[in-house]
Amino acid sequence: MDLEDVLKEYLYHCMARNFTPKTMINKRQEYKHLLRFLKEKRGITHLENITEHDLKSYIRGKQQEGLKPVSIVAKIKLVKSFFNWCVKEEGYLEESPMDKIEIPKVPKKVITGFTNKEVTAMIDSFTFKTYLEARNKSIIAMLSDLGIRSKELLTLRHEDFREGALLINGKGNKERIVFVSPVLKKILIKYERIKKEYFKDKIVKSNNYFLSYQGDQMSHVGLYNVVTEAGRRAGVTNKRCSPHNFRHYYSIASLNSSGNLGIYDLSKLLGHSEISTTTRYLASMDNQQLLDKAVASSPLMNLRK
Repeated sequence: MDLEDVLKEYLYHCMARNFTPKTMINKRQEYKHLLRFLKEKRGITHLENITEHDLKSYIRGKQQEGLKPVSIVAKIKLVKSFFNWCVKEEGYLEESPMDKIEIPKVPKKVITGFTNKEVTAMIDSFTFKTYLEARNKSIIAMLSDLGIRSKELLTLRHEDFREGALLINGKGNKERIVFVSPVLKKILIKYERIKKEYFKDKIVKSNNYFLSYQGDQMSHVGLYNVVTEAGRRAGVTNKRCSPHNFRHYYSIASLNSSGNLGIYDLSKLLGHSEISTTTRYLASMDNQQLLDKAVASSPLMNLRK
């Protein structure tokens, strides 16, 4: 079978499965590189002629280019997904040439999470004096209190709010409910009041909850800039100030709270499909935090309560 034709079919299959635009861009780019390599370097144009040796050579080339291990692993997974589809869903191959190729291990980095003091300082660094100040304050508060993803925050709409809760449209269009605390709700009420006043005589071009000053949907760059500015104002200089780092903060803070939230509960609130993903968020817990949790959960200590 013509490899280029099968790759095109697979991409349409992925589109039919509602893969995100970002995922589709990554897939198209990777399969374009794979197709060029197999044609120009190995003289292969047909699917059934590809061997594990060809793919190992392709991966070695990525390593020689100096790509980081995490990037190489991501590319390997994209290639593996294609061949798994050829075998398991379409029967174009009896076995995948990727089966005997081991995925390199990626060194795990321990993220240094925000402290309660730093998060408080970042929230307090913004005021309610202007629309943008109120919006930015609400964004930092929401990231801290809900641990939602960047895209989830950027695509929030007014109709997603429930009484004391929020409907989140997460990865893979999977919906979940997160709960809005009274402290966060108080901040959001003020934000909504200021937002309504700011846009009363302006054209609003989007139904999103958080808008640019022109009434458009905020961009990922815009959100990143808000978090960076919060870190700058609060004097957080020794840590990466990014929206995703707030998910780590939320995870640690939630498990350290007195609400008896378990890791399975946390996994559900974060929108993780696998518990192993959640456990990686906990690698930044320091020894004192672990000691405090161990003491708090000690059977003998609880017998005395």
